[in-house]
Amino acid sequence: MRLTPLRLVCLGLALLGTTAAPLAAQHLYRLEVSGAGGYHLYDSKTELSSTFGAALRLGYWLTGPLSLEVEGTYAKPVTDTPLKQSVTVSSIGAWALANLGIDRGTFIFLKAGYGHSSYGACPSVSVPGSGPCGAADVVQGGVGIRIALSPTLLMRYEATINQSTTTLKFSNTVLQGGLSLMLGSRPLVDSDGDGIYDRSDRCENTRLGALVGKDGCPTDRDGDLVPDGIDRCPNSLQGATVDEAGCTSDTDGDGYLDGLDQCPDTPPGALVDARGCPSDSDADGVADGLDRCPATPAGATVDSLGCPGDADGDTVPDGLDQCPETRRGAAVDSRGCPLVQPLPEAAPAGGAGRTWTIPGAVWQLRRAVLGPEAFPVLDSVVTVLRADPQLVAEVSGFAHDGLIPVDNTRLSQIRAEAVRDYLVGKGVSVTQVTAIGRGSEPLLVNDTTEAARTTNRRIEILISRAP
Repeated sequence: MRLTPLRLVCLGLALLGTTAAPLAAQHLYRLEVSGAGGYHLYDSKTELSSTFGAALRLGYWLTGPLSLEVEGTYAKPVTDTPLKQSVTVSSIGAWALANLGIDRGTFIFLKAGYGHSSYGACPSVSVPGSGPCGAADVVQGGVGIRIALSPTLLMRYEATINQSTTTLKFSNTVLQGGLSLMLGSRPLVDSDGDGIYDRSDRCENTRLGALVGKDGCPTDRDGDLVPDGIDRCPNSLQGATVDEAGCTSDTDGDGYLDGLDQCPDTPPGALVDARGCPSDSDADGVADGLDRCPATPAGATVDSLGCPGDADGDTVPDGLDQCPETRRGAAVDSRGCPLVQPLPEAAPAGGAGRTWTIPGAVWQLRRAVLGPEAFPVLDSVVTVLRADPQLVAEVSGFAHDGLIPVDNTRLSQIRAEAVRDYLVGKGVSVTQVTAIGRGSEPLLVNDTTEAARTTNRRIEILISRAP
């Protein structure tokens, strides 16, 4: 593509539009008084030789990049004919300028206007070769640059061209250089360095690095009071507490952010509700997730693991036992008080060699919380083991929940331990019970349906006499 002068000007304007700094980055200008010397090049139709001349200007800067000025020029060229006649050429014109700041002390400007040029008085008899005479209106345009020597004194260079509006069209070009003195200007200050001058800045103490709006005030998209540009976590949840970098925290590690967490001191490992507070399904004072016996009867006294105690060994948990000093082995009612006809001191060891089975239906899928349907079987095992301290129980856990083998083994171990903890919580000696997770093997039935998997998901308790 051929770069014509018009295309070069358009390209330059496009580049300036992307890089221009705010107008008058150091001062707010008002009046401009300018003087210049120049070199005037005349159209061949005027029969005038190029020559040097002078110019005076008076300008007024409006709001934004626009300024207006009047200009007068003077030159005295000679004709390029053998007569070498001297001709006084003067002009007066009005201009509108678009001033584009490219740094703190340099301005590119484009100018356009209308003027009136005079070529001296016409003689009564025209002499060929004596040059033009009379006057002509012209339209004019140009481009230039100002370079600051100080805040109010600037060098000014420009090139202009004018086109006559007469029947005989001719164009003249002027190249000028000089100085401009800015009167009535005042400094433009940006105290907080946010790119908005103090005279327009409604927030004059903006933190360094913060993004601001047109009013100079910081923006804050997530409303956490840490300005955009400084906020390293710009999408914080509304209401969450953040640090100086704008990032949230979760002090107690329960998955609920500080500021939204209504219980910010939750113990590690406890399960929480939608408020971030520990849940306690059995209301025993030990949070779910930490409670090793999560189905404790209401009102029972529990230890730090959430398991009920049974000080007199009558299978009625402490706290519910209305007769807490019942003789060990005595038959009791639901209140924990002895029946009229107590059992013998030691129950017969008739349970030796027997296997007790807890069906898979007592377990929820992939969980290890005993359902209440298991309690009658387990209470029977408790009675047998407590009646004869020489008996031991091997609790074998089986899991078949569609998991990989190592996960099945882990889940079966946790379930076996849940049964062991229940027996121990009912007064069986911990030395009498062994918990073993056996994974998914052996299967009782082929693993073809969910019902089959429920059957295989079981607990087997083998009672034998200690060697």
